[in-house]
Formats: sequence, C-alpha cells, structure tokens
Amino acid sequence: MQVSVVLGKPQPKQREFMLAKAKYVAFGGARGGGKSWSVREKAKRLALKWAGIKILIIRKTYTDLRDNHILPLKADLPDSLAPYKEADKAFCFRNGSRIKCSYFANDSDALQYQGQEYDVIFLEEATQFTEMVFNVLKACLRGANDFPKRMYLTCNPDGVGFLWVKRLFVSREYLEGENPDDFLFIQSLVDDNEILMRKNPDYVKQLDSLPEGMRERWRYGSWDVAEGQYFNEFRRDIHVCEPFPLPKEWRRYIAIDYGLDMLAAYWIAVDNSTNCYVYKEYCKPDLPISMAAKAILENTEPNENIYAVLAPPDLWNRSQETGKSKALLFSEAGLDLTKSNNDREAGWLAIKELLAQDAEGNSRLHIFKNCPQLIKNLPELLRDPKHPTDTMNEPHEITHSPDALRYFAIYWVSPSLPTQEKRVKYRKDHLEDYLNAGSEEIRKLLIKKYGGLPEL
Repeated sequence: MQVSVVLGKPQPKQREFMLAKAKYVAFGGARGGGKSWSVREKAKRLALKWAGIKILIIRKTYTDLRDNHILPLKADLPDSLAPYKEADKAFCFRNGSRIKCSYFANDSDALQYQGQEYDVIFLEEATQFTEMVFNVLKACLRGANDFPKRMYLTCNPDGVGFLWVKRLFVSREYLEGENPDDFLFIQSLVDDNEILMRKNPDYVKQLDSLPEGMRERWRYGSWDVAEGQYFNEFRRDIHVCEPFPLPKEWRRYIAIDYGLDMLAAYWIAVDNSTNCYVYKEYCKPDLPISMAAKAILENTEPNENIYAVLAPPDLWNRSQETGKSKALLFSEAGLDLTKSNNDREAGWLAIKELLAQDAEGNSRLHIFKNCPQLIKNLPELLRDPKHPTDTMNEPHEITHSPDALRYFAIYWVSPSLPTQEKRVKYRKDHLEDYLNAGSEEIRKLLIKKYGGLPEL
C-alpha cells in the first residue's frame, strides 16, 4: 500500500535551518519566527528519509507539547504511515523510524533519559531549561548507525536558560572541550515569516506595542538583557579584568560558601580607594570540612596576609550529633572563620552597590578572568517573582559563587560590628595576637574576627 505525505514548503530562514549540518543548531530569537512548524517539518523529513531513526521532541509542559506537536503531527501523518501510540507518546513509522514526544516540567525529569540513545533531539524553547538539561541530552546523542547525530534547539531571548544559550550560540564564548564548529545560530524574526505577516499583519503591531525590554527581545530578538535578570548591572567589559600583581598593602579577604555539594571560595583584595578585586577562585564539590579547609589553606600564599575568612552564620550552628559547629570543625582543621551576615536582601544590594557605575563609568567591583565560575553565575541569577528584592534559589548549582561574594559584600559595605560589652573567650594564640597587635586598627579587625572583646 502506497501512502503519500504532504510536506510543507519552508521559508528562507526555515530552509536554512533544515539544511544546517552543525551538531547543535539553534533557531529563532524572536516571537513569530516559525520555529515549531520547522521542528515538525524537519522531524517528519528525517523520519521518512532515514528508516529506523530515533527522534525526540521536548517541550516544557504537556499542554505545549500537545498543542504544538502531537496534534499537528497527528493531522499531518496518516495512521497507515505513522500511528500515534498514546502510552509512549510516540509516532511509530512503518519504516521503523520513531518520533517520541516528551515534556520536562522539572530539571530532574531529564535524568530519566540518562543511558538512552537518540539520533536527533529537538529541544523546543531551550531557554526555558537549565544548562544541566542540555548537558544530559547531549550525552543521549549516540548510536551505532550512520544516522545524523544532531540536536536542534528553538529559543527566544528570555527564561532561565537565557545565558547558557546566549553564551553558546550568540556570544560564542566557549569553554575548554567545546568545539565552536559544533554550534550554529540561525536568527529568525517575525519579518522572516512571510505567511504570518500576510495572514496576521496586526501581529507586528502587537509586538511593537510591548514594553521596551520585552519589545526588544520578542520583536527584534535582542539578547542584550535577560528577562528577570537580577544583576542587570553586570557587564563583562566593565567588571571583568585581566589578572595583575596586587600591591602587598591591599587588605585581603577570603569569602566562602560551604556545603558538601560545593565549596565556593574567593580571595578578594581591597585597594586604598575601596575598590574590590576578586582575584582567585576555588570551587569543588564533595569536600568534607577537613579537606575544604586544607584546600583553602593550600591555595593561600604565606604572604597574602588574609585579614578574615568570611562565612555564613549557619556554619556556627551546632550539630545535634556532635555538639560541634562547622565553624569549630574548620578551626580545628586550621582555618578560623569570621561570621558574616546572611541577610539576603541586604547582601544582594551590597553587591549592586559594588557593581554600580559612577559618572565616568567606573565600578568598585572587578573580577579577574581566572574566576570563571563567578563570572558565569553572577549574571545568571534571576529575580524571585514572589520576592522581587531576592534572587531565585534555582538552579541551585549557580548560587554558590554569588552567595560567597554576598558574604563579603555585606561585610565590607555594611559590617555588623560587635558591641563593646561583648566578651569572648579567646584561644591562647588568638589572645596573643590581640595583645601584640601593633595598632588599634588591627585590634578592631581581630575583635570582628573573633566575635567580641577578649576575656582578660
């Protein structure tokens, strides 16, 4: 029995997308560019051309998956050619090809695909997903056959995945191990969708009437500003600098965020004009406290003269099992911590103060290029829609480096000085440091560090 399928005629940008040979192809950049139609059309053509090919189409929600792909594909593909199996959410072609439709409501949903093999994956509205999802899916592109191994992404310049999509496909800033030749971005604006322009000319007027930031993203495909970006003050050309030798007289700090999932440690120097330079970073997961303390000490030069190692107050909470706090365990491992402030709103505002530019365009915060994790994560933080003065805690893996910087910023911009009445029992060596301090300024720093005046 012969079955015929009507294939659509792609418009110029859609045709460019269909013919692209790069391993990872991103398509779109604005509303109304004809992205979902291109995905369906490309998937159909691949399934018909390559007998036995395995294809996966992913959306964020089942509603979007059903309305944009399942229902249109059911209308395009006769049951005699590719019946739809509801239980598997898959179109099974007579030639052995398969188009599976899936949705990831949460990042963890992607983990169910670990170990699975697909020849072609379509990640629709990729900026709605974190980079973790993209990395999990990359590992699924494999198979012992001659079929093309590619991932096609459609995207708009907004959402939680804005920055990783922009980095790979727009800014083209690659990390070690990433091949620039693997990545291709094809921008498609509403003006490139001749059919939509002809059938719904008022749609452009709707886009033109949007608020400025939204209009720039949705109408013109601008990737300059992310929707909901908390630190929209951050600019690489202003806040990131080449490393240089630091004068010995500059005061230096270490700020840490610690958990078994990640130790994020930053070495920060302050010059005589209160400009702050983040000059060294150490980020590593799965370190018990003894190893975390050892790593920080080994990465600190003897002549760095660190004034304080700043840490969040929760490290002083005592464990019910041992009766000891993490701060005490750090101290026993040779690293004394100084308690910073965990007021999130005040801490983020303190970072904003450091990022702010003066009339000449200068900022007080500078980050050395050898701190890639902080440079990547700080602008990735999004505003919490329920608490606009705070950031979102998801994805959690991007929060450690900004949190460490926050503990420094709030301590430096508005330190909470201990009251003069408070007395603390000093260790013998700490008391000697206090008694032998060469100036009142050093004594004040020691009082901050050890939590109060010594019991004499």
